Amino acid sequence: MFSDEQYRAAHTSAVMIDRTASGTIALFGGDRASFLHALVTNDIAKVTRGTGAYAAYLTPQGRMISDMRIVELGDRLLLSVEPGIAPGLARRLDSLIFSEDVQIRNISEDVDVIAVRGPSAMAMIQRAIGITAADLHAEYDNVTVDSVTIVRDDGLGVQGFDVFAPRNEADALRARLVEAGVVRASIETAETLRIEAGRPRFGVDMDTDTIPLEAGIEDRAISFTKGCYVGQEVIIRVMHRGHGRVARRLVSLVVAAGAVPSRGDAIVAGDRQVGEVTSATASPKHGSPLALGYVQRDHAAPGTELTVGGSQARVYQTVN
Repeated sequence: MFSDEQYRAAHTSAVMIDRTASGTIALFGGDRASFLHALVTNDIAKVTRGTGAYAAYLTPQGRMISDMRIVELGDRLLLSVEPGIAPGLARRLDSLIFSEDVQIRNISEDVDVIAVRGPSAMAMIQRAIGITAADLHAEYDNVTVDSVTIVRDDGLGVQGFDVFAPRNEADALRARLVEAGVVRASIETAETLRIEAGRPRFGVDMDTDTIPLEAGIEDRAISFTKGCYVGQEVIIRVMHRGHGRVARRLVSLVVAAGAVPSRGDAIVAGDRQVGEVTSATASPKHGSPLALGYVQRDHAAPGTELTVGGSQARVYQTVN
């Protein structure tokens, strides 16, 4: 359940979020970068050892198959995806290998991911694990020492790092992080941080019907200067002919009063439904419920007055 203490620690100290259920895929071989570059939305050719990127893998119709965080370790690429995605995605990628020097493994059962978030995250990781993260400035910058990889990820609106470790070492690492002062955080607290940061989650705020432009992830996930990738024609058509206008947009909504909205609740303008909620929380930052949801583009401007679950609501921002 949500905890005020955990929430405060995320903004003043550091919290630990268990991401064991997330999926991890490893790509090996000399052609791993060029192979992935031809498939996903971002420029993987620019990803070098110790760096990374955020990207989406699309259908030819421009709909999302998955989003992914991509990190290059020097001898392999790691793809970090949402729970349940890795087995099918690994099989799909493997089926696309022809003569390329690429080997793909779903290593989700072998790796634990421990998220450490907060202004003291860097110092506490070094104190607990003995690995400095001081040189990890950009998102998805990474460093590997022995069997442990530290990846920069500030996606919850505070300084953060993900610790990728062999499953048989992970419990010991968690214990050392707690000894160093890191507070364990619940899934509910982590979700509050995510929704306040306006970061959509695949399987919750994005799915296989979503075009990345609707979810506002294009600035982070899409390169508009790289060569072809699956689904590029649709994305370019929307950007060039439609000037980036899509029928619906993901927004953050501050709800004036009442209960926290539920997933699927209608978003209404006047007497007409114009969207629906995808996720919501009781937000300490706003002192009221906060929701993410898709609305028709004419209702997506910040400040637009709407109704959610019978309560007045206001568009706080368009997600980007």
